[in-house]
Amino acid sequence: MAVYDLEEQEQIAEIKAWWARYGNLVMTLLLALALGFAGWQMWNRYRGSGAAEASALYSELQQAVSADNAEQTRELAGKLISGHGNTVQAQLGALLSAGMQFKKNDLDNATPQLEWAADKGKDAALRDLARLRLAAVLMQKGDLDAALARLQPVPEGALRARFEDLRGDILASQGKYAEARTAWQAGIGILSNAGNEAALRDIIRVKLESLEG
Repeated sequence: MAVYDLEEQEQIAEIKAWWARYGNLVMTLLLALALGFAGWQMWNRYRGSGAAEASALYSELQQAVSADNAEQTRELAGKLISGHGNTVQAQLGALLSAGMQFKKNDLDNATPQLEWAADKGKDAALRDLARLRLAAVLMQKGDLDAALARLQPVPEGALRARFEDLRGDILASQGKYAEARTAWQAGIGILSNAGNEAALRDIIRVKLESLEG
């Protein structure tokens, strides 16, 4: 028994010496892990509540659009952008609000929300849609060079023909008819003969014919 007691005392002494040397470090690491875990839980709770709040604000914004309330739509879009700018709801809200302002011929209020959606929005496809709409607003305001700049680069996919169509409109407004024809021909070459694409194809064809006349 004495041997075991001696070995046990030696082990205890070694543990005490190790703890005296490394105890503070161990406690610091344990505290950091505990704080990190607590922070991770808090972030998940915040992110969950933030997503719910963004969805609620977007729902309110949709109701404001349905009620044709441009001011409330603009305010709710501003709240989404400032408080939940990393969400798709904020980008969609900016697009909806800008559309409402455009409908009311309030181009000055439509512009900054489209600029935000085009430059800082989370979703790439929605950024392209915002660029297209922003270019249309800038054209309406007479800022043709800025409108053209917003259409570069021309995206691939569903919006490409609409980019080319609007680019042709702007170039024609500048008197650059050869370039406008090239843009419209590029747009018409992308479109099919079905549904909405056929309708846009017919519109572009009329524009091309007007250049010939």
